[in-house]
Order: sequence, then structure tokens, then C-alpha cells
Amino acid sequence: MASSGPHVTDTANSNLPRQEPFLRLQSVMVYVRNLDRSLEFYLDLLGFQIVFDGRSQPGKTGQPWVVVSPPDGTANLTLIVPRTDSEQFKQIGRASHVTFVTEDVLAKFREWSKRGVHFLSNPRLRRFKHALQLKPSLSNDAGAPDDHAPPIWGAVFSRFRDPDGNTFSLVSFDEVTHAVETQRRAIADRQEAERHAAQELEIAQQVQSRLFPQTLPRLRTLEYAGICHQARQVGGDYYDFLDLGGERLGLVVGDISGKGIAAALLMANLQANLRSQSAIALDQPQRFLCSVNQLFCQNTSGGSFATLFFAEYDDTARRLRYINCGHLSALLLRADDSLDRLSSTATILGAFKEWECEVEESQLFPGDTLALYTDGITEAFSPHREEFGEERLVEALRRHRALPPCELLSSVVDEVRRFSPHEQHDDITLIVAKCLPH
Repeated sequence: MASSGPHVTDTANSNLPRQEPFLRLQSVMVYVRNLDRSLEFYLDLLGFQIVFDGRSQPGKTGQPWVVVSPPDGTANLTLIVPRTDSEQFKQIGRASHVTFVTEDVLAKFREWSKRGVHFLSNPRLRRFKHALQLKPSLSNDAGAPDDHAPPIWGAVFSRFRDPDGNTFSLVSFDEVTHAVETQRRAIADRQEAERHAAQELEIAQQVQSRLFPQTLPRLRTLEYAGICHQARQVGGDYYDFLDLGGERLGLVVGDISGKGIAAALLMANLQANLRSQSAIALDQPQRFLCSVNQLFCQNTSGGSFATLFFAEYDDTARRLRYINCGHLSALLLRADDSLDRLSSTATILGAFKEWECEVEESQLFPGDTLALYTDGITEAFSPHREEFGEERLVEALRRHRALPPCELLSSVVDEVRRFSPHEQHDDITLIVAKCLPH
């Protein structure tokens, strides 16, 4: 709805300064005799919708009322049945002084006429000058264009009645037409940009999914599997299985600082560094990770880092050599139900150019289960803001340890999600490896 003057501004979607309280038109009263009949007109013929139904909650006067709104929802009409002895009852059937604005009066005229709306006249065109901007011509030559001539604005208008004879104006202004078209183009451009961004994000997700291991090198003494459920379409968690040769397998779990696209790019960089340098991991694991750290430092900005757990498993000796770079302790659940924690042996990657690490060893025996994970598991919160924690993870591993690694992964992740049923806020990554019998 709008006033009938030449200056029309749609403020429904404008951004008001934060220091000013929000203000908009709520509703205009329209007095009617029969609400059901009026609702048929406004809902079925004009395409309005009910905003609030007050028929079951009459006001102090006991008058039934319903609030309806046009499709854009920028203002409301309150349809109210007044008492027959009231002054408001006498206003039924008069001009409502309500003006509806559209960018195409002719189209709306045809649409509503087909539905049975009674118009008082066909749409007509009027053109006006902005009266407040009229200025006398001071020195223009005869016949020359007047640079100070006031702008012309045009309006196409018509009037229609509701079943009670209340009349309304339907108007389109040049300014409104241009504003609506500009707004529609802006919305279309934004939707296209969002569609394009979503498409690119989907491609990025597909590319990142290929960075996770696609094949698992076969071992005689170890059965293993990994999984990563990202909180967003792309993320910063990383796991990998590296064929190091010589019957050795590299198991890797990493967690990149940050989230989203930035973390995904760093994750891809770290994965490339690890795979490109893995040839030296077999004989010189310390040199291997020192080189990875140096490359990661060179390719990242300040403040970016990664935690990483790297383990090299010897399929013949059933020996695990590992370097924990500021990551969560790996869990080694022994066959006798005891627990070893493989804690940090170095600081995080990417934060320091001068970097050193230590290698630790652990012997695996048949029936032992190794779990490498990220904090998306242990820091998952319940609805009561309680963390899943390491203890619950250990209990879940014990409960499902008899399952094959793939099923064990799924069972643990299912427990985490039941514990934390709301929206996932961090990537969930887990590797499980089981030492096989002789």
C-alpha cells in the first residue's frame, strides 16, 4: 500500500541504521458487514492471506476481526465488523483511502477482473510534475530545452470495490516500476550468484572427497578402515593410508585450524605435502615430518596450523612407530582390555619453521585395537552441553570391538550422533585398526 503522492518509497526491505528503532505500517482498518463474505473476496479474488484470525478472540467491544495481507506482506488490512449502532458502521461502503501499488496495473486489472473483482473504471494514465520542484526559467532562449524543467512522473490507476462497497485504488508509478524491476534484477543476480557458489562448493566437495584414500593397501596382520563426516560441505579434517613399501603402512589423521573452504584448501596442501614426501618416511620418519612442516609453513599464512598423528605400521614385526604432532592421543585398546594412550611427541605443524619431533614405538598383539580420531568426536555436545569425551569413546570401542573395522566405525559414529543429535558443528574423523590373529 502507498500514499497517493508522487514520491513513493518501498521501505519494506530497506536497511535502517542500527541506532534507529524499526518502524513500519502495521495495518489499516476496513469496516465490513460479513467477515466470511469479505474473506472470500480478499483471499480468493485478490490472493491475500490471513495474518491473524481474531474471530475467536473478539476485542473489548466483541467485534469479530481478521487481519489479511497482500502477497508481499508489507502491510495489513484489519477487516472488522462494527456494531450497527456505531459511527464505524456508517463508514462501510465509502472510499477507504487505501492505495495498492503494483508495477503493472493492466496485468493486475485483467487478473482480478477475471476472478470477479468489480472495477469502477478501466486503468487510466496520468502524468504530473513534481510541484515542489517547479522553478521559473530565468534566461533560456525561446524554444531551447529547459535544464531546470521539473521531472515528469506518471501513474496508471484504477479503482475497485469489495463486497461491501468499500473502494480502493490500484496504482502503478514510474518510480515504483523502476524500483521493483531493479529489485527483481538484484534478487535474480543474487540467486544466480548463490547458485553458482553452491555449484562451485559441490565441485569442491567432490574434489576433496577424492583426496581421502580410495584404495587400502592389503596387510596380513592388520585390518583397518577410516571415515570422515564433515560438518560442512568441505572441511579441514584429514585421514590417509600411505603405502610406504617394504610391507609398511602409514596411518595419518590430521585436523586443520579453521573451518570451511579455507581449512579445506590447507587440508589439500597438507595432503599433497605428505604424499609427495612419503618416500623418505620409511627410513627417516623424523626427516619426513620436518620436511612436511617446512613446506606447510611456506604455503600457509600466519596463524594457520595443523595437528597430526602419523604412524608407520610394520606388517611383519607388528610394530607401530608414531609421531604425534600436537594431536589428541591415539587410543590403543589391548586385548586384555587395558588402554595405552599414544600422546604428543612434537608440537603442531605449520606454526614454527624450526621444528623437531621424536619417534615412539609400540608393539601390537593379536586382538589389539588402535583408534585415531579428531576432536569432532570427543567434543560433540549433548543437548545438556555435556561433552562426549574420551571416556565414552573408549567405552564405545570396547562395546563394538568384535565388529569388523568398517562396522566398528559406523557403530561409534552412530553413538556420537545419538549423544549429540543437533546440527553437527565439527568434522568427525576416525580410523580404526585391528591386529589380526596369527
